[in-house]
Amino acid sequence: MKKNIFLISICLSILFSSCGKQSNSNYKSNPNPLYKNAYIRLPLGTVKPAGWLKSQLENQASGLTGNLDDFWPDLVNSSWKGGNGEAWERGPYYLDGLVPLAYLLNDEHLISKVKIWVEPILASSRDSGWYGPEKNKDRWPLAVANKVLMQYYEGSGDKRALNVLTKYFRYLHDTKPDWPDKEWRGVRAMENAVVGYWLFRQTGEPWILETISSIQKNSSDWTSYYEKFPWDSAASADKKIPFNWGPEGLTAHVVNNAMAIKYPGLWFQQSKDERFKKAVFAGIEKYDRNHGQPGGRFSGDEHLSGKNPGQGSELCSVVEYMFSLEELYEIFGNNTLADRIELLTYNSLPGTTTPDMWSHQYDQQANQVIVSGAKRDWTSNGDYSNIYGLMPNFACCLANMHQGWPKFVESMWMATNDNGLALVAYGPSVVKARVANNKEVTISEETDYPFKGSVKLTIITEKAVRFPIELRIPEWADSVTIKLKGKTIKLKNITSYKLDERWRNGDQIVVELPMQLRVKKEYNKSVALLRGPLYYSLRIDKGYKSIKINYDNFSYKGSVDWEIDPKSAWNYGLLISTSNIMRGVTVTENPVTKYPFSDKGDMVWSADSGKYVIWMQDAPVVIKARGMKIPEWIMKDNSADVPPLSPVKPEGDAEVITLVPYGCARLRITEFPVIDVVLMQDVMRSAK
Repeated sequence: MKKNIFLISICLSILFSSCGKQSNSNYKSNPNPLYKNAYIRLPLGTVKPAGWLKSQLENQASGLTGNLDDFWPDLVNSSWKGGNGEAWERGPYYLDGLVPLAYLLNDEHLISKVKIWVEPILASSRDSGWYGPEKNKDRWPLAVANKVLMQYYEGSGDKRALNVLTKYFRYLHDTKPDWPDKEWRGVRAMENAVVGYWLFRQTGEPWILETISSIQKNSSDWTSYYEKFPWDSAASADKKIPFNWGPEGLTAHVVNNAMAIKYPGLWFQQSKDERFKKAVFAGIEKYDRNHGQPGGRFSGDEHLSGKNPGQGSELCSVVEYMFSLEELYEIFGNNTLADRIELLTYNSLPGTTTPDMWSHQYDQQANQVIVSGAKRDWTSNGDYSNIYGLMPNFACCLANMHQGWPKFVESMWMATNDNGLALVAYGPSVVKARVANNKEVTISEETDYPFKGSVKLTIITEKAVRFPIELRIPEWADSVTIKLKGKTIKLKNITSYKLDERWRNGDQIVVELPMQLRVKKEYNKSVALLRGPLYYSLRIDKGYKSIKINYDNFSYKGSVDWEIDPKSAWNYGLLISTSNIMRGVTVTENPVTKYPFSDKGDMVWSADSGKYVIWMQDAPVVIKARGMKIPEWIMKDNSADVPPLSPVKPEGDAEVITLVPYGCARLRITEFPVIDVVLMQDVMRSAK
């Protein structure tokens, strides 16, 4: 008997070691034969926003997201909800943000809107498995609608959504592959795998994996693309990047790139081939090296366009890049991905909308010194792409922008394979989840992060329960202090820390993240200034002007189109000592308001008065530094010219300049030329 027990224990040990990781007993993770992912995404509604982050989502609900289908004809008359209008991607794109927003806020008005849309979609499912408007024959919008129904199922528990998805994937399994490289449905075909793997976790049907395998084999080869990457900085400089809508041009399209970075990673779950994992991280590195810009994004005004801070970056690419990285983090658990998610969410996303979420840009710029409809040096976008408005270029961003904040909230916490929870991205939130042996706990995260570095976690549980909490340590945080249960833990140079404790009701964990200034080298040896995950930009006094452009903004509530003119100088170089960054610099932390990404002088919509008012409060963080005007740095093609090569010879007098978070700056300089400090000191000594 003892011998048999010994043999059984050996077999179990081999079995578990071959799996590589434990399995979570509370949430559905990848079953065999799929790769056991690093973390498990929690169902919609498990994580809720709190504090300033809840205010931000409420701004979204009272702004475009909560109102757009009341006045924009493409949604008002959408065929997706039974009308006779647009039948392609705009309805699903909109719902991909509206559905999670409604359930994260428990907003009954928004939930009722969701149901007005979803009921016709559910009823449209045919015997063949195809669904959606009769006049749509394209698979691409269904790839987005699949994500809508996945989230709706998690938020509502409506099993009809699961049935429609199962029938559709059966349709894909049983019909001929139709994923041409010259069409959106071909270059974006693996978007279907997001829901496909989720559906396999729900049902265990093996033919779903056959469906995904067929899509992978018969659609665009993004893995080879990342390995070879033809559109590097040399291709950009030599103007060889194809600015067209053919098969080649679609590989250079910025949104396709933002979506596709996750495709090799998604397939890695099934193939388990390291080649596909390597392709993901090679792709991210090549984006950064050849087209990287502040805020964690890469350029593309509509196609990849190099590192010049005057080139634009499309809003759709920001929210799609965020979602790709959120999916990839679940698979790989690499904390550089979570660092990047925070950069995008806390900089690039708010930087391309107004604080009240009533207007958005199609293209944002790192060095954005005027917002106008004047001719720009975009690769393939229209002149109005830089306007903050309703529909300043193609309407895709107006439909697709809504997913950014809600999906970020969903991904702030994830389940671990050892029945614990992982804090992935910092920000005010509440997670109510099952841990250990199916015990329900709540963790409240109180913080003004990313504006401040203190985070307090409070455990709420009926009975004491032991489970691990994994804390991500940002790469920029070279030292972290954690306090709990009367003890202090000081950490240095690590990327994560696990607290495996027996937690009681009211236990608290306080995490102190260092908010030290640091500089990052940018284009032409310029520098960007960071503090925590936030980039800081020059505050430029601004004048808003409501304009009428080549479409109707309908003047519905806060719907408006803004030009913004600079009312103060912008052509400053930064006087900074790399050996002592804080020399001559002061940092002031202010209260975080109901508009977290606002600064004084912004225009915000007042629902009470039915008009726009000037916001008079300072941004949550204000930095005073030293700068000097550079007279020869002027505008070119209606944008700030490239920053002069640093270091720049000093001319004139040093001045105190003000910097605010990138996301709070509608006008901004983010990549600063550096004034030659040594030469400056020589000039000052000779003057004496």
